[in-house]
Amino acid sequence: MTDAVAAASPIAPRRPRRVLVTGGASGIGRACAEALAALGDQVTVADLDAAAATDVAEQIGGRAWVVDLAHTAALDDLSLDVDVLVNCAGLQRVAPVHEFSPADFRLLHAVMLEAPFLLIRACLPGMYERGWGRIVNLSSVHGLVASEFKVGYVAAKHGLEGLSKAVALEGGPHGVTSNCVNPGYVRTPLVTRQIADQARLHGIDEDRVITDVLLAESANKRLVEPGEVAGLVVFLVGEHSGMINGASYAMDGGWTAR
Repeated sequence: MTDAVAAASPIAPRRPRRVLVTGGASGIGRACAEALAALGDQVTVADLDAAAATDVAEQIGGRAWVVDLAHTAALDDLSLDVDVLVNCAGLQRVAPVHEFSPADFRLLHAVMLEAPFLLIRACLPGMYERGWGRIVNLSSVHGLVASEFKVGYVAAKHGLEGLSKAVALEGGPHGVTSNCVNPGYVRTPLVTRQIADQARLHGIDEDRVITDVLLAESANKRLVEPGEVAGLVVFLVGEHSGMINGASYAMDGGWTAR
């Protein structure tokens, strides 16, 4: 038996497990932080918004880490001692490809692809040493399919899918899993903030954006709730998920079934 295989263990560390959730001050990240803390995990809420991160951390008995994930060079030499990493931080920009700002394209990739790589890189040595770890990357239906006017987001999420799978292959022998969760449109500030841009680009009223654009491809005609996404994340880092590795879980109301 190789050392790597011998080190791998299906047994999770006793709670409180150390959990890091990026983008944990709002939306999906907050729902994940709250759900994991409710199970007894010690959660670090990482977010750019210091006040919001501190507020959430105080409410769940965790701690706040105020960090700008767009400044990826500051993460190059980072070391993280965590059992569970949930990469939730994200942002959106909406514009046609020929008008898409190069600065915005780089920003989306920094936050949603480079930063997850660097955080994973920082936590793997400790996970390998313990023979157990769980990494969940909040991807999107746009990590599986594309939509117009979202070239930066779509490209970053497709890259995140590849990153997650590569980590799964390397981490599996060490007891570490890496998976993606791929929701459709979730009821979060990230979605509501893009409604005006979508209305302008599609030439429709804002009140038609949800039905005619956001839910056009979904068989379930409603937005995903943050708590639903958090429920899947809780499962993927739980005791019955050890053989789920390198997967992408769609929560899109049937969008990708077409």
